[in-house]
Amino acid sequence: MTMMTIVQAINSALKYEMEQDDRVLLLGEDIGKNGGVFRATDGLFEQFGEKRVVDTPIAESAIIGAAVGLAARGLRPVAEIQFLGFIYEAMDQMAAQASRLRFRSGGTQTAPMVVRAPYGGGIRTPELHSDSLEAIFLHSPGLKIIMPSSAYDAKGLLAAAMRDPDPVLFLEPMKLYRAFQEEVPEEDYTIEIGRANVLRQGEDLTIIVWGPPVHMVKATAEKWAAEHQTSIEVIDLRTVAPIDIETITASVEKTGRAIIVHEAVKTGGVGAEIAAILSEKALYSLSAPILRVAGFDTPYPTAQVELDWLPNEKRLNEAIKTVLEDT
Repeated sequence: MTMMTIVQAINSALKYEMEQDDRVLLLGEDIGKNGGVFRATDGLFEQFGEKRVVDTPIAESAIIGAAVGLAARGLRPVAEIQFLGFIYEAMDQMAAQASRLRFRSGGTQTAPMVVRAPYGGGIRTPELHSDSLEAIFLHSPGLKIIMPSSAYDAKGLLAAAMRDPDPVLFLEPMKLYRAFQEEVPEEDYTIEIGRANVLRQGEDLTIIVWGPPVHMVKATAEKWAAEHQTSIEVIDLRTVAPIDIETITASVEKTGRAIIVHEAVKTGGVGAEIAAILSEKALYSLSAPILRVAGFDTPYPTAQVELDWLPNEKRLNEAIKTVLEDT
């Protein structure tokens, strides 16, 4: 075991896969000698050279378009978009090309590629740097979406993504890149894509969360246990496409109450899909309405008010109180 931050775990996974499989190559803006804007690819250009760590022009559609072509021809590209909010330029390549290739070719071709992108707020970025856009891509069948919140998960899920036969959007929480360290195995391991992680067992309420809010939610649940003797189950979804329906349904059938927490805007978010799933699968187990604590229905705000816009402990406490008091 080695103590790693999330960004170190991502670097470790990239390095291992490149050592084991010469089909893996990286492409993106400033990822070579510069090591990427967050240094996630630091040292890889020196080890693997310019043909496998490719600095691209500032053109997101070209980056993803090239990755689709490389993947269709048998390579395993890992493309980096500097910030998720810049991915609008590559929507055609993501939604109309990469995600549809298996379907369009009748299963004769696939696009085994990974698109990495940092996202998430709380660090006072300019416009289009903090947007959480996972719900846009949830509506693109054929595309997997992974959103880890820990170093252990980041390494294991990225390894699984790079070995997957289909395209994966791998979203990395900027706020958590260097927020903490944890033990991560040095040896090879993967985490199953589409399998949620029950971070905390509980009996009174289920909170389903992913990405940056995970740690706030877990800490809040522990406060409620200590101060109110309330047993809250916390589930880190980890993968929003596919959603682990079995785990979240079983939890809500046990607790009878559910809150969903995510950074993205509330309307049309992944939380709405999860609420619909739970209504279909666990309606008669529910003792209260399903609540969502999410971003507001506006563009990501200026730095002066972003901490009020993001899901926070105050809003989560209000939701917990409401759900527990409702019968």
